[in-house]
Amino acid sequence: MLAFELKAHLRALSEAHGASGHEAPVREIVRAAWADLVDEFEQDGLGSLIGIKRGTGASAKPGARKIMLAAHMDEIGMMVTGILDGFIQFRRISGVDNRLMPAQAVIVHGREPLPGVVAAKPPHLLTPAMRTKYPAFDEMLIDVGLPPERLAELVQVGDVITVDAPFVELLGTRVAGKAMDDRACVAAVTVCLHELQSLKHEWDVYAAATVQEETGLLGAKTAAYKLAPDAAIALDVTFAQQPGVDADSTCEMGGGPGIGFGANFHIKLSDQIRDTAKRHEIKLQEDIIPANSGTDAWAIQVALQGIPTALLEVPIRNMHAPVETLDLRDIERCGRLMAHFISELDDQFLTTIAWDEAVSA
Repeated sequence: MLAFELKAHLRALSEAHGASGHEAPVREIVRAAWADLVDEFEQDGLGSLIGIKRGTGASAKPGARKIMLAAHMDEIGMMVTGILDGFIQFRRISGVDNRLMPAQAVIVHGREPLPGVVAAKPPHLLTPAMRTKYPAFDEMLIDVGLPPERLAELVQVGDVITVDAPFVELLGTRVAGKAMDDRACVAAVTVCLHELQSLKHEWDVYAAATVQEETGLLGAKTAAYKLAPDAAIALDVTFAQQPGVDADSTCEMGGGPGIGFGANFHIKLSDQIRDTAKRHEIKLQEDIIPANSGTDAWAIQVALQGIPTALLEVPIRNMHAPVETLDLRDIERCGRLMAHFISELDDQFLTTIAWDEAVSA
């Protein structure tokens, strides 16, 4: 049994609002959750929060080996582009699906948070042509229920908008909500830090809740350069099985975390993690990603002179929707796997995963 309530922690993370570049509310939730689990905090210039748990073995000294755990805490969001007759015009910052927006509840982060709804034209007034397509962002408006004069006082161009969706408890160990991409993986890092309280580990652990992943993996880039870790595990979500999704691109929800295999990942590091999963009887699913994974691993791998990087994944349904759905067991298993892997690292580990020397021609 974990020393904390995973579901409550994930609820707090999911329901918090923190679009790319505006992650401060989420950062404070993470800071509070990690406060008793790490020895100190750092924060890079872009805003990524880094919790440091020092190793307790022979390498617990200046120059100790470092492993970075990276999960992004930003969510997809939108931005105010104008005000029209008391309604708010808006565009996506990143990742928001225009198909899902009509009739959604939102929060407009103006001079004060304003609840609003995306206006939906009554179906009776749609032309036959309009019924066959989804409205584009420049065709949608947000209504916060204020008169134009008051709205102009509280909202300006550039203000951020996020979807306002509740955390939903489904049957069994499954839940749904917004921003599970990637706060489910932030929760997995929290699980790992809890597990490490009862495990001895030699390497220093740098747990990074990164910013601005959805706008170009930016937080992972700056955090990796700041920390210069000896190895890294990036964490992100992956597609779970559901109708209409190619089965070859999915992992089973409830089947354990996925692990990436492909050019973006250090094969020997990934193999070592897979071996740890086998030893501890933790379910793990292989996810073949030939090239760009689109995750923080893509940025970390090529930072500095190159960092051995692996990817662990939590399968979710309905990605980039306000009802991203997952199984809590996958988060728990992911965190536990990382903790056991970290506890097995020693001074010789980098030699174990070193690339073979090139054979002379």
